[in-house]
Parts: sequence; structure tokens; C-alpha cells
Amino acid sequence: KFFPVRVVRHWHRLPREAVAAPSLGEASAASFRPARASNAARGGTGTALRPGGWGGASAAPPRGGRAVPGMAARLLRVCGRAAGLCPRRGCGEAAGLRAMGFSQEQARRLLGVEPRLGPQRREAAVAQLLLLGLNAEAALGLLERSPGLLRMPKEQLQERAGELRRLGLDGGQLQRAVSRCPELFTLPRKRMAAAVRLLRERCLLTAEQLREVLWTCPNVLLEEPHQLHHHFQYVYFRMGVQQKEIVKARLFRMSFAELRNRHIFLERRGLYQTPYKGQTQTNNPKLKDIVQLSEKDFLANLACSTPEEYEVFKKLLAREEEEEENRGALYTDKDEDFDSEGSKAA
Repeated sequence: KFFPVRVVRHWHRLPREAVAAPSLGEASAASFRPARASNAARGGTGTALRPGGWGGASAAPPRGGRAVPGMAARLLRVCGRAAGLCPRRGCGEAAGLRAMGFSQEQARRLLGVEPRLGPQRREAAVAQLLLLGLNAEAALGLLERSPGLLRMPKEQLQERAGELRRLGLDGGQLQRAVSRCPELFTLPRKRMAAAVRLLRERCLLTAEQLREVLWTCPNVLLEEPHQLHHHFQYVYFRMGVQQKEIVKARLFRMSFAELRNRHIFLERRGLYQTPYKGQTQTNNPKLKDIVQLSEKDFLANLACSTPEEYEVFKKLLAREEEEEENRGALYTDKDEDFDSEGSKAA
């Protein structure tokens, strides 16, 4: 009878790797020996430890029952640290996350996201992300960028994933779309439906083109419908680009302001011409090159200009737009004054 019932009960609750950890006697034998040697030199009596130490196979418990709870607590702390778990509140949560495929470091980081959240809600949200096909690192990065996902009900996460699948996103496409834009889970349903309806009915995208836009540029669902429509119309009518090339170029990854700056810069340098109605062959640069090239490559390869010239152009263009807005506001005020004078005369 080496262990009291209290210690055995705690011991059986530990994980397997904790049981295989070094005993407390082995871990602290080096610190005990100098003390015993100094006591013996002074003529005192030291406490003899057996070779296995307290907790080993040949060890005997201390006499009396008062020291057992303290020794059991120390044993649990040592074994818990050897297993990589916390002896306090988070150890059960960490064990559950590690069982779901997270490493010890990933579980620690995940517990730091919304630390006051209950373990059931945390594990339910994580499980839904893993069911989408995300691996542990991708799910952790997603939750670190959008901690609010942990507070969303499990049913809402399931419902939004189902809506995205009905739009054609599945497998790897759904994973990439969610990783690039986690706001898809918190986006209001009406706003998402309005963006989808506009792309299908007013931009005339096919179902296949819509699916490609959603998984390559999922942020398109976050834009206001009128801004999205204006973005598309500018490229379609002003630049003369068809839907197929728009989708292939990943148009909606670039903001409308930057796209307009690049297009007008090329146009004023004589490098881009708006096609006439019915014209199919042009020597204009490809929309893909205008959108996807970095500013440095755009200026060197397409515009054949310098960054200084481009910066001056953007300032002048912004000044032109401001003057046009002021001129339009002035004409509006004059029309209102004319209408008011006419009503008084009548």
C-alpha cells in the first residue's frame, strides 16, 4: 500500500502522457541531497528517500495523512506541466482542443481569443469551421482575425455555410472564400442576397461566372449594391470590357478609385482607347494586367512612366474632380434660385 485512495483517484484522472512523466522525487532529488548532507554534517537527522523517490515504484508515503493532500497537489502540478496542460480552469478546454487536432501552442492561442467564452460555445464554433474543411492553423488564423465568430450561434454558422454552398461554393472554393473574407459569416442576409441578385440580373453574369467571382473576390459581397453596379458599368461601358474578361481579371480585388486612376492615366498617355460600339479587336492593354500588376510593374511595363509622374497625375485628377463637383453644385443652386423667382412672379 504505497498510495492513499486520494492520490490514486487523482492519478487515474490524468492523461497517459502525464502518467509517464518523471516522478516528483526524481525531479527534485538533486535539490534534496545537499540539504540532507548539510543536516548530517550538523548532526541533524535527515529524511531518507528511497531510490524511486516519492511517487516511484518502491516509494513509501509519508507517515500520517496530513501531508498527503499537499503532496498529491504537487504531483498533479508536475504531471500536468509534463503533459503540457494547465492545472486550472483551461486544462479541460485545452485537452478538448488538442483532441480536435490543435497542437499545444495552437490550443493556447485559441484559448486567448475571447477568454471569457464558455468551452461549449468555443468548441461548437471551432467544429463548424473544421467541418468546412479548414485545417487547424487556418481555423485559428480565421478566429484571431474575427473573434466575433466564436460568439455566433452554431445554427447561424451552419445556415450561412449552407447559403454559400447553394451559390456554388464547395470544397476548396468555400475554404478559400471564407479564409479571405471571414465577414461572410456576419454579413446580413439581405445585403448578400442584394449583391448576388445584382451580379446575376444587372451585370448578366452566368452561374459559373458568379461562382468564380465569389471564391476569387468574396469581398464583392461586402460592397454596397450601387457602388458595385457603378464599378461594373465603368469597366463594361467606359473601358469596353466584356463579362468573361472581367471575371478572368479578378476585377473586384482592386478598388474603383485605383482602377479609374490607372485607366485615365493610360488613356491620357495615348495607351488606351475606348472601343467603338461593335468593335472587337483593340490594342489596349489587358484588363488583367491593369488590375493585377503592382504599381511599380504597372508604371514600368504598361504606362512607361515614373512614380513621380503618376503621383502628380493623381493629385491633378483629384483637383479636377473637386472643381467639377463645385461647378455642379453652383449650377444646382442657380437652378433652384431661378425656380423660386419664377414661382414668386406667378
